Amino acid sequence: MDKPKITPKDFFLWFAAMAFLYASVFAFISLIFSYLDYAYPDALQYYSGDPYSGGISYEMASLIVLFPLFLILMRVIHRSIEVDPTRREVWVRRWALYLVLFVAGVTVAADLITLIMYFFNGDVTLRFALKVLVILLVAGAGFVHFLSDLRDYWQKNPEKSHIVGYATGALVIIAIVAGFFIVGTPWQARLYRFDDQKIGDLQNIQSQIVSYWQAKQVLPGSLSDLTNNISGFMAPVDPQTGASYDYAVKGQTAFELCASFNAKTQPGSLYGRAAPMAISYPVKSGGNDVWQHASGRVCFERTIDPKLYPPYPKPL
Repeated sequence: MDKPKITPKDFFLWFAAMAFLYASVFAFISLIFSYLDYAYPDALQYYSGDPYSGGISYEMASLIVLFPLFLILMRVIHRSIEVDPTRREVWVRRWALYLVLFVAGVTVAADLITLIMYFFNGDVTLRFALKVLVILLVAGAGFVHFLSDLRDYWQKNPEKSHIVGYATGALVIIAIVAGFFIVGTPWQARLYRFDDQKIGDLQNIQSQIVSYWQAKQVLPGSLSDLTNNISGFMAPVDPQTGASYDYAVKGQTAFELCASFNAKTQPGSLYGRAAPMAISYPVKSGGNDVWQHASGRVCFERTIDPKLYPPYPKPL
């Protein structure tokens, strides 16, 4: 019996389907990894206060677009096989399936090697273990599914094939929707960005106040006193409301800065991995440990220590 000839339709259908499959799997794994990074932040890494400013939005969009396209193409391929069963024997199909098996097998082996290596090094954390488990489950499921396809299992059990397809689609939907509960909605993320910008503004103002005191040995009476036409500095305003930040002098070297926040300091924020706010001097360069906040109006009290921030020497 002659082998069936491959048509351009067969080639491009399988090529596109496999491309969409690999892209969807990569986006799915990356999305789960992003959730784990947000839920279990590493103190040695910087995280943006807005998780959607990173890869999460791209990963979600990729899944929403590419995974349905993969399902549609596979549906078209299966229908063509139902009409002409010889399409199951074209070389491009077997090459595509064997390639998936090869990639999945190599991924599982590399995943296990990495896990064992980190275990011997004593670096296995919960976040790392969960990532390894995700790769293992995804690669293992792909290996079993396409191996069954090569053995015509799904052709003989179409009902189970449909169940697997629906379950996979449901899993992708759950992964996307779960992000709104793990990292919040994009609208909430925008509010977190406002809060981080406010903290950045307060740090800048604080630094200028310290420099003002070092130069004049007196605190500015108001934020407008910080305006400097030479350096071009002007006290920033609340980016959300456009109102000025609250500032009050509390003593010869003590002052207070206040702002209204939308939410408490987020775990993924640059300012959210810190210790208590109990220090007696401002950190001129801005530090994580003094800027944690709750929602609503929050005031940060600062006292300048002249030994740490001595006055500038007066010119002769």
